Amino acid sequence: MSEQGERLQKVMAHAGVGSRRSCEDLIEQGRVSIDGKTVTRLGTRVTPDQIIRVDGERITFDESKVTIALHKPAGVVSTMDDDMGRESLAQFVEMREERLYHVGRLDTDTEGLILLSNDGDLTHRLTHPSYEVPKTYVATVEGQVNRSIIRRLEEGVTLEDGFVKADKVKIIEMGLPNSIVEITLHSGANRVVRRMFEAVRHPVVRLVRTEFGTIGLGRLKPGRSRVIGGSELAALMKSVDL
Repeated sequence: MSEQGERLQKVMAHAGVGSRRSCEDLIEQGRVSIDGKTVTRLGTRVTPDQIIRVDGERITFDESKVTIALHKPAGVVSTMDDDMGRESLAQFVEMREERLYHVGRLDTDTEGLILLSNDGDLTHRLTHPSYEVPKTYVATVEGQVNRSIIRRLEEGVTLEDGFVKADKVKIIEMGLPNSIVEITLHSGANRVVRRMFEAVRHPVVRLVRTEFGTIGLGRLKPGRSRVIGGSELAALMKSVDL
């Protein structure tokens, strides 16, 4: 093992695994691996190019990489720089030194959770269709949604660019003039949730994305952001086999 780099227990503690002492215990118990090899020696040092896992979950060592959860307000375009001078995502993270990129998009009228990152591997996997990362939305739609509409969305509808179906749909509030529906799907097609509800004749009035993969919006207010780290980041990375 290289004598360069940081001590393993220090890296683990900094990544939010636990206290330095508890991290030492994990190492001695054989629950930590580096590049696929279990390590038990407390003097082990690691470098940013090595892959560290605790109980099979990867932890991040490269401090130059950052992933941020942002609550995008409605009316903001999902780009870091807009040529037309519209409000963009950059204004909400302008104090950060890293050059961040948006992970996928939300249409301008949709609000809610969007991820920003400078981790190219993570961004690629979160947006690639083969990883089928689920996204959950809460939609306020016109009219009274009934169980037959839920079945249609889960069985699938045909849009102009192909067939798409929801993974799960749940009625939160059923009534007039509007109903509130939670919908989860892994399609990343443009405006797909709005188009699905239009196909079943219940146009969207308001749309909020509440979850992206393992990350939840929680109590994050519009325009606010937070850094994703520790076990939360580990779970996100694990969900796309990193």
